[in-house]
Amino acid sequence: MSKEKHFETEAIRAQLERTQFTEHSVPLYLTSSFLFDDAEDMRASFAEEKERNIYSRFTNPNTSEFVDKMCKLEGAEAGYAFATGMAAVFSTFAALLNSGDHIVSARSVFGSTHTLFTKYLPKWNIETSYFKVNEVDSIESLIQPNTKILYAETPTNPAVDILDLERLGSIAKKHNLLLVIDNCFATPYLQNPIQFGADLVIHSATKLIDGQGRVLGGVTVGSEDLIREIYLFSRNTGPALSPFNAWVLSKSLETLAVRVDRHCENAIKVAEYLESHSKVNLVRYPFLKSHPQYEIAKKQMKLGGNVVAFEIKGGVEAGRKFLDAITMCSLSANLGDTRTIVTHPASTTHSKLSEDDRLEVGITDGLVRVSVGLEHVDDIIADLNQALQ
Repeated sequence: MSKEKHFETEAIRAQLERTQFTEHSVPLYLTSSFLFDDAEDMRASFAEEKERNIYSRFTNPNTSEFVDKMCKLEGAEAGYAFATGMAAVFSTFAALLNSGDHIVSARSVFGSTHTLFTKYLPKWNIETSYFKVNEVDSIESLIQPNTKILYAETPTNPAVDILDLERLGSIAKKHNLLLVIDNCFATPYLQNPIQFGADLVIHSATKLIDGQGRVLGGVTVGSEDLIREIYLFSRNTGPALSPFNAWVLSKSLETLAVRVDRHCENAIKVAEYLESHSKVNLVRYPFLKSHPQYEIAKKQMKLGGNVVAFEIKGGVEAGRKFLDAITMCSLSANLGDTRTIVTHPASTTHSKLSEDDRLEVGITDGLVRVSVGLEHVDDIIADLNQALQ
């Protein structure tokens, strides 16, 4: 990130050069391809002797602006934007791993990432070993001669656990591993993993970066040499972000700081309310002092984020009844929206996992995930309260 400008200024003022029309807001570049002056210009462009747009599967002015902003905000050298967050996750691993390589990952990862690790990468002889989020000391015992990547999400989905980025960075450096961090829950506004030693940072831009439940998108940023490999893989396999979605996401970044401030302000009040409720067993929110990794969260995050996890007394049936009683908040599998969203993982998103597998990542039968939105906090709490009652 630029030392001359603050986060909010970079998010708003970093943009493409104006065209001859002197527009204030960057236009949409809805084109599949770009023209060349002559045969030599075309040859030199494809030979990458010139830095220019050729085809929107490679680069496009709108996607380039979005990536440039994300790099500035994360403190990264380069990046590439994808059609979805999972396209970013898959392409990052596919570009950097070879048959026979090994991954060490936190056990608490997004369900589709877990499926990638356990069902698809093994087809190419790429194996993954898991460590529990509260057993970081076990990481080094899992590292093998063929281990190439150390991977984690923090905060985790859906139990909102926190991993110590500084510790992970130290382990990765000691063993010459690539540290890859999914920073989706925190956004670059609350946390910058590269500061703690991460080589690559991945986002599902669908979540808080868009912030209004409109478009899909993903992005990976980090060191230039690694992004080069990811770019070449993606240029040939085609998971590129659409120019329209890139334009929306770039505009969304202009309000990221303002939105996330309010999300966090609402979320801590919701977490404090739930912690005092008689029908709630426990609450997990990074900036609650009761959170097991509270001190780590305070060290590496600006605020606690917008996701609160809590456990309702009564298990799966109580969780279902709670969802059925919700009147204002949305029932959805998404998060990071202006609208508050509630999800009961044990009966929905993680219902196909065995009970032991769910418990291993903190998903109890009564666990509810709340993506706290931007409505008035009193209205959010009122809806949660009447549903609990």
